[in-house]
Amino acid sequence: MNAAVFIDGGYLATILKNYGSPKVDYEKLVDWACDGYQRFRAYYYDCLPYQSSNPSDEESNKLASKQRFFNKLNKIPRFTIRQGRLEYRGTSEGGSPVFVQKRVDLQLGLDIASLVSKGKIDLAVLFTGDSDFVPAVSLAQEQGVLVRLVHGPARTYHQELWDAVDERWELTEEIIKKYPL
Repeated sequence: MNAAVFIDGGYLATILKNYGSPKVDYEKLVDWACDGYQRFRAYYYDCLPYQSSNPSDEESNKLASKQRFFNKLNKIPRFTIRQGRLEYRGTSEGGSPVFVQKRVDLQLGLDIASLVSKGKIDLAVLFTGDSDFVPAVSLAQEQGVLVRLVHGPARTYHQELWDAVDERWELTEEIIKKYPL
């Protein structure tokens, strides 16, 4: 029985911030999330940080740090990085830059649909809180695939997603502390 893990990197980073942004052993964390199943593959979806045409030292350092992180994840067996792109959308009323991830959610949904339609997995594990994935959850369930949601504390996920999945596992501080890097 095979499982695939689909990690919304931005969502997981937000959850980890609630616990002080600890460094986590992603291989052990995804294997915990697959409990009862063999990990077929894990996918991590995220964007590199924004770079202006003349990047500041801070922008360059953030980019280098994220690239090192992606390189470490790529070394984990059966772990795939899917990169979207970050788009600058101007500034907020407070003057802060506004960025939007592009292509990340669609790629995650397509990967679920592809593995499900090919009969490669029996369990789909989602680290996300976004209700945009409800159609992918429904497709997986229609094909006989169980869907497990790994989520943060209440109000860090959309209720529609919570209601749609088969299983719900909360990613608590105690669990995160079990898998330090």
